[in-house]
Amino acid sequence: MSLLVLLVMVIALAGWLTARLRRYALVRSLVDVPNARSSHQIPTPRGGGVAIVVSFLLVLPLMEWLGVMAGAMVIALWGAGAWVAIVGFVDDHRHIAARWRLLAHFLGACWLLYWLPELPPLMLLGHVLELGWLGYALAALFLVWLLNLYNFMDGIDGIASVEALTVCMGGAAIYFLLDQPVLALAPTLLAAAVGGFLFWNFPPAKIFMGDAGSGFLGLMLGGLALHAAWVDPVLLWSWLIMLGVFVVDATWTLLHRLLRRERVFEAHRSHAYQFAARKYASHRAVTLTVLAINVLWLMPWALVAALQWVDGVIALACAYIPLFWLALRFKAGYAETERSV
Repeated sequence: MSLLVLLVMVIALAGWLTARLRRYALVRSLVDVPNARSSHQIPTPRGGGVAIVVSFLLVLPLMEWLGVMAGAMVIALWGAGAWVAIVGFVDDHRHIAARWRLLAHFLGACWLLYWLPELPPLMLLGHVLELGWLGYALAALFLVWLLNLYNFMDGIDGIASVEALTVCMGGAAIYFLLDQPVLALAPTLLAAAVGGFLFWNFPPAKIFMGDAGSGFLGLMLGGLALHAAWVDPVLLWSWLIMLGVFVVDATWTLLHRLLRRERVFEAHRSHAYQFAARKYASHRAVTLTVLAINVLWLMPWALVAALQWVDGVIALACAYIPLFWLALRFKAGYAETERSV
């Protein structure tokens, strides 16, 4: 089977499953009704991200068969991804308390890390660091944070899908430019699964991703970043650079709300992208802006880091500076009554 045929099949499967899930959500009244903390205006079915989960997990075992990933890595991603998606699916149907969700997320992260023979070393300013058990603790926090920030950032039509699609294609492009095209298969297949869902999720969205999809994507992107670090430790910085829009907005907003002693797991509309969507009265404009930032700004910096033309930490700092400026510009983390753009 050619790669092109496989990609078309994954896209088609994800699109078809999304259509079926939309029908299921409407029948079961799984609908997000707009409220004071919502960024959408009309009731919209949710839970379509399950299509991404099923489509990608079905083809993930091919990674071992084709020699793209070690079997342990496939087990790690499959088990952790399925677990987090199930927890999200239950939460989409009946609310799970934040503390139990967080515990479940750490269990998923621990499963993923358990199957790794050891953590890849960390390349920091030209020095290779073996972090030992501290590295596992930091890696667990990294995976859980990425999982949750993806949930936080899935607040307007298409943004989480576009982020995953561009990050995966950016990672695949870097593998091709480093003359390792086989390694591009995993992120390309995840991008294909997201692409089939995006047909229904692009503004104006006909269905939302839901916690099952957003949590799964956050964890899979974190897992693929760790896999990239096994190929070359410097590639971890490339993946972090490509994830910059979500990392900066979510982290800046969280820290600001913590300083204000707000309940950080309570729904809100104080992310920079949410303020921007309201200011310009367009989800599509903000989502396309994220697409442009990823392709025109973050991907080049990720490539510069991958080619080691600039140290990864320095490249990340340069790439993130304008993103922090945008967070400041749109006063991310402020209450709506305390800010004006």
